[in-house]
Amino acid sequence: MKKIIVFSLAVSLGILTACSGGNAAAKINPSKLADAKKRDLDISKGAPIITLDKKEHDFGTVTEGAIIETTFVITNSGKSPLIITDAKTTCGCTVPTWPKDKPIAPGESTNIEVKFNTAGKGGGRQVKDVTLFTNTAVGREILKIKGIVNKKQ
Repeated sequence: MKKIIVFSLAVSLGILTACSGGNAAAKINPSKLADAKKRDLDISKGAPIITLDKKEHDFGTVTEGAIIETTFVITNSGKSPLIITDAKTTCGCTVPTWPKDKPIAPGESTNIEVKFNTAGKGGGRQVKDVTLFTNTAVGREILKIKGIVNKKQ
């Protein structure tokens, strides 16, 4: 019983000394604080909202070696500029092209071009994702292309 009391006392003392370690305000980075204030102001205006003409494209059945191309139309339905910071794919055979140079203003639309090279993909069903990283409340949007790739004869 004595060991339990001594152990509890040691743990309590350790917690109290760990929490009293200096001035918390001195640890704040002023540039991060300015970024956070700007972000909070943008959020108060209303975050951008992505509206898509489609989330998925079915390219049907093609022969291996074909290059599939499709366009996803994205509209900013929100109240502040939409920024697509990155687009990642599930493999190197899928290549997205998006506007990297300027934000999409509220009410404006833009195209996301996606190319899928089916070389080496013959023999069945294919599903590829393109994940868009954005400044929306959700932070990302997933686009899909799918279909069947037959082996080249």
